[in-house]
Amino acid sequence: MKKCRYLLLLLALIVSMATNAQGIRGTVTDDLGEPVIGASVVEKSNPQNGTITNIDGQFTLNVSEGTPIIISYIGYLSQELKASSGMTVTMKEDAQTLQDVVVIGYGVQKKSVVTASIAKVSAEDLDGKTRLRAEDALKGMAAGVNVTSSSGQPGSKSMIRIRGIGTINSSEPLYIIDGMPTDQNGMESVNPGDIESIEVLKDAASGAIYGARAANGVILVTTKKGKIGKAQINYNFSTGWQSAWKKRDVTGATDYAILQNERRVQNGLSPLYNDPYNLVDANGDAIKGFGTDWQDLLFNDNAPITQHDVSISGASEKINYYLSLGYFDQEGIVGGNYGQSNYDRLTIRSNNQFNLFDDSKERSFLNRLDIGANISYMRVHNTGVDANSTWGSPLGSALYLAPTLPVTLTQLGYDEKGDPRYGQAMIDRYSAYDLYYDANGNPYTIPGYVGSYQEQNNPIAMMQGNPNKNWSHKFMPKFSIDLQLWDEIKYHFTYSAELSFWGYEGATLQKYYLSGNNNSDHTQATAYKGNNSTWQIENTLTYDKTFGKHTIGVVLGQSALKTKGDELGGSHWNLVNPDKPSINYTTGGNLELSTDADGKVTGAKSLVGVWGGPYTEHRLSSLFGRLSYNYDERYMLQATIRRDGSSRFGSNNKYGTFPSFSVGWNIMNEKFMEKTRDWLTNLKLRASWGKNGNDNIGDFAYTTLTAMGGSSNYYFGQNASMVYGSKADRLANEDLKWEESEQTNIGLDFGFWNNQLTFSVDYFMKKTNGMIIDMPIPSYVGEQKPLANVGDMENSGWEFELGYKWNIADARFAVKANASYLKNKLKNLGNDTGFLNYGISQFADGGTRAENGQPFPFFYGYKTNGILQNQAEADAYNAQYGTTSKPGDFRFVDTNGDNKITSDDRTNIGNGIPDWTFGFNFDAEWKGIDLSVFFQGVTGVDVFDATYRQDIASGNYPTWVLQRWTGEGTSNTVPTLGDSKNWVCSDMYIRDGSYLRLKNITLGYTLPRNLTSRIGISRLRIYGRAENLITWTKYWGFDPEIGAGWDNDTQKHNTQYTGVDYGVYPQARTYTIGLNLSF
Repeated sequence: MKKCRYLLLLLALIVSMATNAQGIRGTVTDDLGEPVIGASVVEKSNPQNGTITNIDGQFTLNVSEGTPIIISYIGYLSQELKASSGMTVTMKEDAQTLQDVVVIGYGVQKKSVVTASIAKVSAEDLDGKTRLRAEDALKGMAAGVNVTSSSGQPGSKSMIRIRGIGTINSSEPLYIIDGMPTDQNGMESVNPGDIESIEVLKDAASGAIYGARAANGVILVTTKKGKIGKAQINYNFSTGWQSAWKKRDVTGATDYAILQNERRVQNGLSPLYNDPYNLVDANGDAIKGFGTDWQDLLFNDNAPITQHDVSISGASEKINYYLSLGYFDQEGIVGGNYGQSNYDRLTIRSNNQFNLFDDSKERSFLNRLDIGANISYMRVHNTGVDANSTWGSPLGSALYLAPTLPVTLTQLGYDEKGDPRYGQAMIDRYSAYDLYYDANGNPYTIPGYVGSYQEQNNPIAMMQGNPNKNWSHKFMPKFSIDLQLWDEIKYHFTYSAELSFWGYEGATLQKYYLSGNNNSDHTQATAYKGNNSTWQIENTLTYDKTFGKHTIGVVLGQSALKTKGDELGGSHWNLVNPDKPSINYTTGGNLELSTDADGKVTGAKSLVGVWGGPYTEHRLSSLFGRLSYNYDERYMLQATIRRDGSSRFGSNNKYGTFPSFSVGWNIMNEKFMEKTRDWLTNLKLRASWGKNGNDNIGDFAYTTLTAMGGSSNYYFGQNASMVYGSKADRLANEDLKWEESEQTNIGLDFGFWNNQLTFSVDYFMKKTNGMIIDMPIPSYVGEQKPLANVGDMENSGWEFELGYKWNIADARFAVKANASYLKNKLKNLGNDTGFLNYGISQFADGGTRAENGQPFPFFYGYKTNGILQNQAEADAYNAQYGTTSKPGDFRFVDTNGDNKITSDDRTNIGNGIPDWTFGFNFDAEWKGIDLSVFFQGVTGVDVFDATYRQDIASGNYPTWVLQRWTGEGTSNTVPTLGDSKNWVCSDMYIRDGSYLRLKNITLGYTLPRNLTSRIGISRLRIYGRAENLITWTKYWGFDPEIGAGWDNDTQKHNTQYTGVDYGVYPQARTYTIGLNLSF
């Protein structure tokens, strides 16, 4: 509540004047005995005689005993009392006005007159929900916002989708931090502790003021300012321990040996293990129990996590300041103990506002001037492992490596005959490389030497390598001017910038060998850096005026934005000193030539690599306006229009116009509702319509570029001499324009018993028109088909929000809950086939897919209808469908009814996007004890479990394979192991990904103020917290949350692969202790 009061203090009307030392003294507290800072205390008959309470809630007012005075504070019920010396006033919370203001584009608005669909998450809501990325706090906190973790690796980005996936291209929302547009990378620079509120503009009416960039929703972040009163110093500290909350069930040594023998026999091979119950490993040691537990060896249990935040803030009539410093350090639960998955961040923020003059009492024009100067800085260091990949990632490999495989080979040297022992033989085979060794001098086992593991690697050996050391810096300055022109007409100017610098330093310190696709025959140093600068200039005029019962608001604005940058990278072979890896400290030269026995050059390798150049410059020029009107806060109307011009589009559609309007009716303010006001506090109907754009499609998509090399080269003459050529890569399309999102929203807001109980419901229909994809024309027109606005997608759904606050004696309770239902459909892909196949790595005959009339994306493959149990069933099945199946094979479903089982029978077998998302938060306070419990979950979502591949002959098995068919009646869900045609993409791999997670539980205690004040501390709170404590799910993987990974090249999540699990890096279960100090 204290943080909430600080927020409301910014918006309170403060009446303050000098008083002499004599008068009535008193104290203002809330109903829990905490001081109310900044409460207004005025003489009823003389409002000019007033003051405000100080940091201890105390005031002095120059009035006589018995004089009527009025005590008020935003969020609390005003009280009229008779003054008495030493009086104590207990304020009662007014739920109707609490959090009555929401941030909208280019302004704020009273919640009672908001006509659009906007979700607000306050600083109080954010507390404890996230410690690193602010957008993660929206998970389960805002209806209509789906936040899906793509990885539990420190610093990783979650996939954020507002009201569904709007396009097959980029569905990333627009982020605005204190008025400056950015992307999800920019959100990393914001310390959650510095945030005052996050507003999510969900419908087109609220987002239309941002025009061409708002099609996927807008997330507004407002950072903190100082509060009137004494300077506040806050220090927050936490430290904790992280561990994997779950391991995957894979077979132990005996079960693995049995399955391997069975599979080999079914494939016509001899058994590999003579006695599965008495096994020895490659070192000749007896295998006991489970064997090698690769997951247990890889996971870094009790990985530390630490955070420090300090802030200094304050305000007077002339200055407002907020200064903060934050440091965060996290060790990953996969490889963090080896320096392979680590993250640390430093943030600095300075928000300042200065009043140069205020002559509003003397004149009505040019009477007030304020300037603002804000700057934030972020520095990040991090390393990372491959988080969700089938190409030999650490976790993926830990699932595939056999429990019979030892971590290292210990049989070294040569026997008496001079023959190498098993471990020595491995060293000799890879003698061209410097293998990784453990502390005892034993080489780490190379899986491909012992068995057939394809691209899978020894995950512990992978930890011995030298990771790329990534770094980044970001500055975000903002300068603003606010000038009161005349009669509520205000001019606002801002210059904002985002200056980003990033890169990495990497080195191959030895000639290592892990597998056929993960090795190096040379040492090397690599360095890379990139930078990007974005600046924005905006000028706005605002006019807000109330005439009797009529209130009008006008916003007119202009905006210009420009982004440019460049990159440079290089590498060089052959380090001089592996302890000092640097490009300047190498001996590689430029070329390494290979020759034959006669000394003729037969080949060449380049030992140096250089790349770089400027990024495409992007420019945006905009005009916008908004008109708001309400009559007696009963009937509301708002209309918005924005016109954007973007460098990303052709000359025929360089500019686009994006309109919206919304209306509202506060039914409660009608006279016929007067009799219900003792129990019904709020009843408001909202409706909106609007169009937004999506310009996040890359640059030069509208024009023709050249393709060189390859099929562009030509051969001439008798000697067929090759000449390098070039050709157009595709036809130009000067008509290419924004993907356009058209959205309709209808909502109802309810409030009961002075808004102690609130409820909101929204229905929306969101249509994306002109989705960009290749045109359906013949391929001979160019290297690629031209792009055009030819696709359509539709999202519709329901959103529900519920809140309830109540007190029992001096205990305070609050509940917040939300739920969202979403239905997505790709109406028209717009290409010549009506579908796009994306596939799933290393899985045949299916994958993920986009198709007309289906949700996007969906899992595409075969449906199954049990297992053929005997020869008679197999014969009948083969006769009907023309197959060659045998007992133990799948009974695939003939979905198209042509009495054949072919690839045409592949169909929708699942969807990685949830139908329902929901969250529930419970807070309680009593005598300094506070408890917060937060649940979050999804339902109606599927996962494609891609962690078992049959092409890895020596690979381990998930335990569900133990349910395979071994004879009639033994299984009707898992086929025999021997026939690969059973292991194509089918619903066998589809699992229910629904879950309910106890995301956060916090128990805290604030020491009594009369104790802490003796040592100069105004507030001391200690707490314990558990995150991701319990997850209820049917999915057997590391984590049921499988978001799409981030693509650094396209700067978006690969949405088409949502829900595909190759062995995802899981979110950690974390236990934390901490303290909050205020001075």
